Amino acid sequence: MKKTILSAKGLCKSFVHNGEQVHILTGMDVDIYEGDFTVIMGASGSGKSTTLYALSGMDRATAGSVMYNGSDIAKLSEKKLSALRHGDFGFIFQQMHLVSNLSLFENIAVPGYLSKNRSAADTDKKAEELLEKMGISHIKTHLPSQCSGGEQQRCAIARAIINEPALLFADEPTGALNRKNTTEVLDLLTELNKGGQSILMVTHDMRAACRASRILYIEDGKIIGDLELEKYDPAREKSRETQVGAWLSSMEW
Repeated sequence: MKKTILSAKGLCKSFVHNGEQVHILTGMDVDIYEGDFTVIMGASGSGKSTTLYALSGMDRATAGSVMYNGSDIAKLSEKKLSALRHGDFGFIFQQMHLVSNLSLFENIAVPGYLSKNRSAADTDKKAEELLEKMGISHIKTHLPSQCSGGEQQRCAIARAIINEPALLFADEPTGALNRKNTTEVLDLLTELNKGGQSILMVTHDMRAACRASRILYIEDGKIIGDLELEKYDPAREKSRETQVGAWLSSMEW
């Protein structure tokens, strides 16, 4: 029996544009499970990123609830939401948002210092371990501008997990990368998931979606498809792509 880590009920998001109400999410119900690598897919404008932001507390829903650890995060104060995002949740974006005048080491370590859950010395040690794990320890003193897109994204992943989040949110993390760097980042995320990290990722890339253990398909702000998969096995990648491709076709993707 899977354990629910995040649960949304009746999730709605709308805004006014040129005097008209525009509805993005329209009463979505969804449970995200611990240990899953969940991927959200859908056509452009279907509400993928809006769903991610509403579930993570990055944006407030217009209506509905998002339950995490017994609390509705949609009703938390900005201070408590900030604490949640620094500790329990981690974030990776298409644009890495690294601090330009900090080294890779410093970009990773700073969120650890801010969390105050461990000493500065322990944070430094953890940052060094993550640099090694991400394969970028040899460039730890480099500024982001001195690194490739793939190296920057690996740094961003390390920054996102330094506080050992319960749930890692990823919004198109490979969208700005070439094929080689995309594969390297997906390999890292897959490895993290195999180690127990729960991941919720938005993507438009079928190759990225094939890494999922579950794919949710969104149309007009609602989930219309839910595909359960075995854990990713690179030896069966072609058959997995065939399976996922056929399912996406049935969703009219």
